[in-house]
Amino acid sequence: MMIRRGLVSAFLLCAATVALLLVPFGATSAPQQNSAQADDSVPAYHAQPPTGELPQTMDPAEFDHPVVKNAYALAGKVKKVLYQQPCYCHCDKGHGHTALLDCFTSKHGSMCNICMAEAIYSYEQTRKGKTPAQIREAIIRGEWQHVDGNKYMTYPANP
Repeated sequence: MMIRRGLVSAFLLCAATVALLLVPFGATSAPQQNSAQADDSVPAYHAQPPTGELPQTMDPAEFDHPVVKNAYALAGKVKKVLYQQPCYCHCDKGHGHTALLDCFTSKHGSMCNICMAEAIYSYEQTRKGKTPAQIREAIIRGEWQHVDGNKYMTYPANP
C-alpha cells in the first residue's frame, strides 16, 4: 500500500511539473495591451501609436525566400502600423509578443505565413491611406487572408 501511494504521489508531482512547464512564461502576469477587447479572441496589440523609438526589424538579406525577404522589407517600412496590429498566429500567448511588429524583430515572422500575410496586408492598406485602426479592424475580420502572395515571389516586389 505504501509503494502504491508513493507511486501515485510521484506521478502527481511529475504531472504538475509538466503542466507548469507548458504554461508560457509570464502568461498569467502580462497585462492586456488591447484592454478594449473583452475576450481573448483578439491577440495582443497596442491601441495607440508608439511613443518612443521602435526596435529594428531584421534585415531581409538574412533570408533566402523572396516572400520572406519582401515581408521583412515591407514590415520595416510600416513599423508604427505593425506596432498597433494583432497577430493571429497567437504568438502573444506562445512567445510573449505584444503586437505584430514583434514577429519581425526576430526570425519568428520568417516561419509563419500568418505573420507574413498580415504584415504585407498592413503595408498594402497603409499605401491605400488606411489608418492603423482601420487596418486592425480589417485584420480582425480576416481580410489579411486574401493577400495575393504571387505578387511577392520576386524580390524586391513591386506591389
